[in-house]
Amino acid sequence: MNIEDFREYCLSFEGVHEKMPFPNVADRYSRDVLCFYVLDKWFCFVNIEIFDFCCIKCNPEESGELQSRYVSIKPGWHMNKKYWISVYFNQDVPDTQIKELVRKSYEIVVKSLTKKEQEMLQSGDVTFQDE
Repeated sequence: MNIEDFREYCLSFEGVHEKMPFPNVADRYSRDVLCFYVLDKWFCFVNIEIFDFCCIKCNPEESGELQSRYVSIKPGWHMNKKYWISVYFNQDVPDTQIKELVRKSYEIVVKSLTKKEQEMLQSGDVTFQDE
């Protein structure tokens, strides 16, 4: 998988936008992080220069099982280890599985939205604000 295909996949979900939220941090790795949002909530992020892994939300029940099945799935980098996992690219997790996990992450975030936000998303009446 490459960054262009991955980015295109993440942006294919309803109401998704992207942003690089850390332009002024000292850590270069963090400055190059691209976050994918549904409304104002992250569901995935990736470093666009190194493209070594993505960090995604995951159901806690599934997280442990995934980490024991795949060497390249680890607790979420810089995130709550209970709800986030890091999935390393081009290792033992097939690209189709990575895409499935990203889709599930998106769905987890959508389910956490208020009913009004979910209705906005379904109607396509979503606008994004630059911060």
